[in-house]
Amino acid sequence: MIKEIKNKYGHLFEDELLEEINQVGTFKEIPEGFELIKPGSYIKFMPLIISGAIKVLRGDHDGDELLLYFLEQGDTCAMTLSCCLGHHKSEIKAIAETDTKLVMIPIKKMEEWTTKYKSWRNFVFSSYHKRLVETIETIDSIAFLNMDDRLLKYLKDKAKISHTKIINTTHQQIAYDLHTSRVVISRLLKKLEKKGIVKLNRNNIEVLEL
Repeated sequence: MIKEIKNKYGHLFEDELLEEINQVGTFKEIPEGFELIKPGSYIKFMPLIISGAIKVLRGDHDGDELLLYFLEQGDTCAMTLSCCLGHHKSEIKAIAETDTKLVMIPIKKMEEWTTKYKSWRNFVFSSYHKRLVETIETIDSIAFLNMDDRLLKYLKDKAKISHTKIINTTHQQIAYDLHTSRVVISRLLKKLEKKGIVKLNRNNIEVLEL
């Protein structure tokens, strides 16, 4: 495990911290679609992503959900950090967007390392900033972009984190993530296809313009 940790985080952390991560971290491989964090649960570990991608969603009392942002290799989740350090229940859902490898760090080590290692403290602050910017972008897209633009941004983001132009998803799943109806998504996808921006296949969507 130490080799994979060094490959993704070696440029950020000193050798002593990398060794501690190797000693106390729990290595996990989770399949696509696996629900890593559930709303209302207490979070006891913080994930460091080695490979793959995770999508983070916010739900309401009616069961509807909205995609907040994606996490990629080398990332961690600011929402998770906040819940861990404040000992609060989770207000988000985290689902594996692709098959993912990660290292789970115990809460007590997070607090200890924030004081002990400057590199860890900088990583935590940087993660907060990055997730805040992405959350603001999500709010901006809802407030200022029409659904056509939101859909196109969503497709490009998925293509980017999956490192492929081929997106294996359903119209219904896209509708869930963007908090709209499947009919609307299907209509807009056909519109994008006519413009030559995407190609709709039987079981996937190909993004032609990135």
